Formats: sequence, structure tokens, C-alpha cells
Amino acid sequence: MSGVEHDFGAFVAARATSLLRVAYLACGDETEAEDLLQTALERTYKNWDRVRHSSPEPYVRRVIINAAISRARRRAILKIIPMYSPPETSARATDLDLRHVLMEALRALPPRQRAVVVLRYWEDFSETQTAEVLGCTVGTVKSQTSKAMAKLRSALGRETVEGVVRNARA
Repeated sequence: MSGVEHDFGAFVAARATSLLRVAYLACGDETEAEDLLQTALERTYKNWDRVRHSSPEPYVRRVIINAAISRARRRAILKIIPMYSPPETSARATDLDLRHVLMEALRALPPRQRAVVVLRYWEDFSETQTAEVLGCTVGTVKSQTSKAMAKLRSALGRETVEGVVRNARA
């Protein structure tokens, strides 16, 4: 094993769980989160010589978030394209567990707003750090956070959202 492979392997071993959590929160599906993380790690490995000397974790997070946003856009476009016969959808079991309710509410947010909520409240990033990861301005982060929190409060109720945010930071 070369030094580059060893360095990359050590990085993955140390940060994979945290990065998988970011991917899961960004997309809301375990299988898709694993795919997102795999894609991000593949792209990171290709650029490892350039990335490893700076901090590689923000780079991987940005790839995860951008890939999640791109996939959500593709799915939205596919919903618009008419199909000859509609695809069969599986019936959803009703689950009253708060975690599932929250994940449904997160999935309902537009991808950019979901990314902001994940980075700000689960990853505990500052507005500046979130803006850097998303490649936007701090003002955009603030407005997207405000819109996302308003939608979550509307869907879940104010007390529920505030309690979940407090628990996420704990």
C-alpha cells in the first residue's frame, strides 16, 4: 500500500461515520446516503494529492451536499417528464416516531434548504462555514435557514422544531 492510499484510508477510517451521517441527513435515505458517500470518496480520492494538504473533510462534505442537490434536481425533473405508465409506489407504513416525522419534514424541504439545516444544526457549522461548503454567501445561508425553519415549524409545530434543534446540538 502506497503512502497516498494509506493516508486516504486513514482519513476514511477516521471520518466515514460522520460523513455518512451528513449524507443521510442531506438525502434522508440510507441507501442513497451510502451512494452519496461512495461518490464523494471516489471524487476525493481522484483529487487526493491536491485535497490532502488542506483539510479534506470540508471538501468531502461539499461533494456530498452538491451530489445530493444534483440528485434531487434530477428526481424533480423526472417527475415532470410524462411516463407511459406510472411507476408503482410502495405503501408507506405510518410511523409516529419523532425521528421519522422529522426525516419526512426534512425530505420535504428543497435540497438547498435541507443542506443548510443539516450543516447548521446537525453539523453545528457557523453561517460562514456553511456558506463556504455550499459555495454561496452568508446572506443566502441566513435566508435559506429562515425559510427552512419556517417550513419545519409549519410542518411540525414550533415546540417540536425547537426541541429537536436543542437535542441535535446536545
